[in-house]
Amino acid sequence: MAEVAPVPLLRRHMSNRRKSCPFSGKDAPRIDYKDVRLLNRFLSQRGKIIPSRISSVSHKKQRELAKAIKIARYLGLIAYVNL
Repeated sequence: MAEVAPVPLLRRHMSNRRKSCPFSGKDAPRIDYKDVRLLNRFLSQRGKIIPSRISSVSHKKQRELAKAIKIARYLGLIAYVNL
């Protein structure tokens, strides 16, 4: 049998600089349960809330965002599940 050389793993080079929070800053949008278009940007295709490490939202704003999404779901503005 012929020996096969191991294939090196490809790694993506992640930059050390973190993305800034889209809700912090001077002209940043406010988190509001009635702003369905804004809230949908932070939902996956299945309707799950995207984690802050992916969406680059700060921890404080992520909690506010999750609360607004849950209120909008309760009021029927956003579906619980997208199929």
